[in-house]
Amino acid sequence: MTITVAVTGGIGAGKSTVAGMLAARGAVVVDSDRLAREVVGIGTPGLLAIEQRFGSAIIAGDGSLDRAALAAIVFADAGARKDLEGITHPLVRARFEALRAAAPPGSVVVNDIPLVTNRDVAAAFHLVVGVRAPDNVRVARLIDRGLTEADARARMATQIDDELRRSLCDVWIDNGGSPVQARRQTDLLWSRLVQFAANVDAHRVAPDGDGSVVAYRPEWPLAAALLSDRIERVIGAGPVRHVGPTSRPGQPAIDCIELEVGVVGRDQVESWAPALAEAGFPRRPDAPEPAPGRLDVAHGNADPGRSLNLYFTVR
Repeated sequence: MTITVAVTGGIGAGKSTVAGMLAARGAVVVDSDRLAREVVGIGTPGLLAIEQRFGSAIIAGDGSLDRAALAAIVFADAGARKDLEGITHPLVRARFEALRAAAPPGSVVVNDIPLVTNRDVAAAFHLVVGVRAPDNVRVARLIDRGLTEADARARMATQIDDELRRSLCDVWIDNGGSPVQARRQTDLLWSRLVQFAANVDAHRVAPDGDGSVVAYRPEWPLAAALLSDRIERVIGAGPVRHVGPTSRPGQPAIDCIELEVGVVGRDQVESWAPALAEAGFPRRPDAPEPAPGRLDVAHGNADPGRSLNLYFTVR
């Protein structure tokens, strides 16, 4: 069994640098940009679909995709860009899934992917890592790649901003400083991922924290939303609700997200258990504290970076 991790970030933020560091530590890295080129190669269904949508002007003399001609269209037209993404994204995702399935058991499979733009995409991964850098740093990097400042800023403007991207990420790496700082953050991330993968493989809940009460953390509702999306995707049901102390703005609490979903009975929970474990949410060995209508079974999180209790309440 493997875990899949998205590494995402705006153009020039350095997501591929972080992905490369993870590869050096043992991750299986799949580059979505490379896959995007493969799925629109000469003679592919992807290239045919693009030609049908955008016309023969985007086909070069040798039959390949004229990327400059296509870029001139999609970077100036949000609707055209959305149409292009609708063609390429499903093809890239299918290719990624094939490569993931071929990875050795216990692998950490990293998808270097620029466009995690909504919660549906984020929910398809065990974890999403966002990489950021200040705009001036990103512009300087893009100029070093050969873009003009105007082109660099225009391309940055077509992407989601860091505030929205942050809401889609479980981990946030600052890549605006020195390479040493980026490596330190990546080392911490890699340690977390290795433990996460081992726990998923063993269907084991990661150890909880020390149970101490901490000041309210603004990331709690964001973390709850990401976890809820993943769980709803796995079980095909919902809503999964954020409950307990961490759901109350401003209130100190133990740093453990509590979620709850309604069920018709224990058999339904048992039917979900294998898929939940594979998604990183295995059964807890001990029964939860009794509560009205709540079943005496709970699931937790294999990710050592985020404690979770998932409860089931009979509707």
